[in-house]
Amino acid sequence: MEEFVSFLDTLLGRKHPPMVGLDVSSSSVKLVELSQNAAGELTLERFASEPLEKGWIADGQIEKFDEVAEAVRKVVTKSGTRTKFVAMAMPQSAVITKKIMLPAGLREEEMEMQVEAEANQYIPFSLDEVSLDFCVVGPAPQSAGDVEVLIAASRKDRVQDRQGLAEAAGLKPAILDIESYASRLAMQRLISALPGGGKDALVALFEIGAENTSLKVLRDEELLYDRDQAFGGAQLTQLISRQYGFSFEEAESKKLSGDLPEDFQSSLLAPFVDSLSQEIGRALQYFFTSTPHHKVHYVMLAGGTASLPGLKERVTELTGFASMVVNPFDGMKLGSAVRESKLRREAPSYLTACGLAMRRFLA
Repeated sequence: MEEFVSFLDTLLGRKHPPMVGLDVSSSSVKLVELSQNAAGELTLERFASEPLEKGWIADGQIEKFDEVAEAVRKVVTKSGTRTKFVAMAMPQSAVITKKIMLPAGLREEEMEMQVEAEANQYIPFSLDEVSLDFCVVGPAPQSAGDVEVLIAASRKDRVQDRQGLAEAAGLKPAILDIESYASRLAMQRLISALPGGGKDALVALFEIGAENTSLKVLRDEELLYDRDQAFGGAQLTQLISRQYGFSFEEAESKKLSGDLPEDFQSSLLAPFVDSLSQEIGRALQYFFTSTPHHKVHYVMLAGGTASLPGLKERVTELTGFASMVVNPFDGMKLGSAVRESKLRREAPSYLTACGLAMRRFLA
């Protein structure tokens, strides 16, 4: 079976060479390189990003391959990394995952046959068109003598596009993951640093992307809830573009650099922060009405938009729950190539890239 998803590799204990994490989203390409000492302490050695123009990637599909590949080459050069192996990720929407039960004690070939037979029921394409992988998660909790097996599948053309991006930049794909699994891996480390090791804490993670915001509610490494909503940082860029007559790309660049007219704060930023905070509040209310839960212990904000001035405070005020901006590199040492001021500004947008870079240490 074609090797596909890295969390499966990790659970199977396969060893990985030194590698970088490369997150290709709809708005940018981000690279992270980590190292680890004998005591298990992580160091951020390098991080870099390169913006993508609107429309180059749409709904997780690469529409302008050459342009995105050039951005990957630029980010590799900019970072200064010499590492050739890379961990990348597919958007969650491009991957079908399913847990199934199989009898314990099957040989690998028998398990492969069973998985393929089961996969046929859940995958709406011919198996010839997909990359498929599986792993044994552990004993089935409700079924003695069975094991729980996780299947992951994605269309081969989507997988090949991601691999092609790496190869075009002279990199060797070692792992192909799922974006949401990578961000959750980076979060586990941060949650374990909460009071009491984060045990039993309900953590609402909002990843605010360019076009969409996802809410994941986590508890003790378990995903309790996962929902996407169509709002994100690109809406503020659109407002800036309309208000001041910039192109979308100019507006995005000026938003990131803070090079905007004096009235930006009052006329655009404050109303947008208020609107975004209300969307976050509504998403939480939807979680409460559709589950037995009625509170969360922490609201964590990730993504480039998470560090907008006043957002964290407004979310706390509107929801009543302690809110914080995620820094996936919290508690890590910083290598000599890392600019601390740049890191402080951009860290929340590197959650997925950080999780991908952490993959190399898990086997």
